[in-house]
Amino acid sequence: MLYGDLGFTSAPFSTTYPFSKELSKIKYKNNYRTILGLGVSYKWFALRLGIPLPGYTRPVSKFGETSPFNIGFDFTFKKVYCDVDLRYFKGYAIQDAYLWNDTLDVTFPNDIRPTTQVSSFSMNVWYFNHKDFKMSALKGKTGHYNQRVHTWYLKNTFNVFGVTNDKNQIVPDFISDPTKAQTQAAFYSAADIGTVPGYAYVDRIRNWQFAIMGGLGGVIQAKFYGGAVPTRGFLGLAPRYDIRLLGGYSVPNYFVFLLTDFDNKSIRFGDLVYRQHFYNIKIVAGKRFPVKSKNKKSDR
Repeated sequence: MLYGDLGFTSAPFSTTYPFSKELSKIKYKNNYRTILGLGVSYKWFALRLGIPLPGYTRPVSKFGETSPFNIGFDFTFKKVYCDVDLRYFKGYAIQDAYLWNDTLDVTFPNDIRPTTQVSSFSMNVWYFNHKDFKMSALKGKTGHYNQRVHTWYLKNTFNVFGVTNDKNQIVPDFISDPTKAQTQAAFYSAADIGTVPGYAYVDRIRNWQFAIMGGLGGVIQAKFYGGAVPTRGFLGLAPRYDIRLLGGYSVPNYFVFLLTDFDNKSIRFGDLVYRQHFYNIKIVAGKRFPVKSKNKKSDR
């Protein structure tokens, strides 16, 4: 099966800290670009490459330019579904930085930071309790469902992620706390492993299929900050949740689906919390090609 998708991927993040009585949260926004995805799926294996198209959704004068990159693959074995994903974004803007930065104003309110980079590498292994629940069919790639299926699942996850601003502070010097090194760091990063239990439901009405998945769990995390200050590392726990909504029209030869998924990651260093959000919204269309069956000789 060959397929393509069109949509956008975003990766905003924030830092939360009692900077002042009026300010406790800084929001970092990337500039949206439409992403064209091209992929191939055969039986148990699928591979996709995302390519950004020219142009931006937000004004470049206010949000700067963002360079995104995404590649991933997945495969299925019986009740187990595995996916591997690499995401990278370069170029952010701190929203409404004019509130504390006198060099900005309401005409150009954001602090554009072209060197700020976010990356995430994840490997997930999903176990579905129902033998008829298949992620490839859920996404419409290798087929579709003919009846309702629902099941609980366990998602075992491994992630390496973080943000860096070269050798410059992630939190602007205007509002950083000189007594807290984490507010003056040039990078935050973490590696974590854990489990997210959840529930999945899929149904089909005529040629329309729809599904929802949701889970809540936690991870054990090794976390670090440094760069502009001496590097320090810690061990801790962090929450995780997953939400996926998808559905569309599917017949044996082709399908058109709307897919959404939301992924969150976080790191806590005392009073400072770094929260990273990844979300995708895209329309996927694919053409299925029949596989010639191999007739086995009968022993009779």
